[in-house]
Amino acid sequence: MTDSQTEDPTTSHTPPEEVLVHFHATMTAIREALGRIVVGQAAIIEQLLISVLIGGHCLITGLPGTAKTLMVRTLAQALGLDFKRIQFTPDLMPTDVTGTDILDEDPASGARRWRFEPGPIFTQVLLADEINRTPPKTQSALLEAMQELRVTARGKTYELEGPFVVLATQNPIELEGTYPLPEAQLDRFVFNVLLDYLDANEEVAVVERNVLGIVDEEVSARTDAKAILDYQRLVREVPVSDDVTRYAVNLVRATRPGAANAPAMVDKYLRYGASVRAAIYLCLGARARALLAGRYHVTAKDIQALAPPVLRHRLQANYLAESDGIAIEDVIADLTRRVPEPGTRAFDAGEVASPDSPEASAAA
Repeated sequence: MTDSQTEDPTTSHTPPEEVLVHFHATMTAIREALGRIVVGQAAIIEQLLISVLIGGHCLITGLPGTAKTLMVRTLAQALGLDFKRIQFTPDLMPTDVTGTDILDEDPASGARRWRFEPGPIFTQVLLADEINRTPPKTQSALLEAMQELRVTARGKTYELEGPFVVLATQNPIELEGTYPLPEAQLDRFVFNVLLDYLDANEEVAVVERNVLGIVDEEVSARTDAKAILDYQRLVREVPVSDDVTRYAVNLVRATRPGAANAPAMVDKYLRYGASVRAAIYLCLGARARALLAGRYHVTAKDIQALAPPVLRHRLQANYLAESDGIAIEDVIADLTRRVPEPGTRAFDAGEVASPDSPEASAAA
């Protein structure tokens, strides 16, 4: 076992074998169920599952016709969770999301009283479809629920029952009539998942399924809300060594222009980097990814694999990046190549590896 895989026995313990077996059997069944409806996109499905397992929220960025809505609805069915969908539009009001008070009158006595009518946010899996099509005032109605698991209406607070996951979609190319999400709200999403086109063989399979009418409408539940909450606690028990945690922190700190370990590419092309919330989500997500892979320890590779979805919506490029044709993905790839991994001399010395160093070559 390497340094990046070392378990600290004072802070974690291995759960009973039957718990792990049940977890893996359930996750396998969920993936198989999704595979019957959604063609391909295995990496995206894994990231959505990780979001659920750590109790986080996910922003899905994809072109029209890439099955974003179908994927989310099928995932909710397989998880056995309550599902609701909000189609965000320019005229959507905050109360259309959170709910509103209604004045009821008793027909017998004529007495009137206020009654709260819950909005669609009172669910377990909420699909916020085309979230960037509604004004910031309505977008912000999600903030308290996403962060605090509660809704405040007319001074009264209403708790949301867990698990609660917001899966929001947005179109990356259609900008007319849209309202880009504020940075404060973007930071509350664990991942920004990029849903791309399928390859040629997968598209053939999709066409054949739809033309022949053999697409299943829904799947049966493979688990339930109580089990999901148990799995979320199980994920937090997965051990992460101090070195791997330090690596995640180093990676996030290196995204900040002017930082001591920031590579030249960051200083040149970024306006600002990620906050500590990114490091928290990297470590949480890496725990879930390790568990899904059948491991009960986290490695630096788990952190690297989740760096793009965790960081891409938290980094802001400057005008020079656009003029030079440098994308955020290029900066993240450079970071994961240059920031030294645990077990290397450069990591122990707190250095930033150069692109030609053995450490950078190994990371690449």
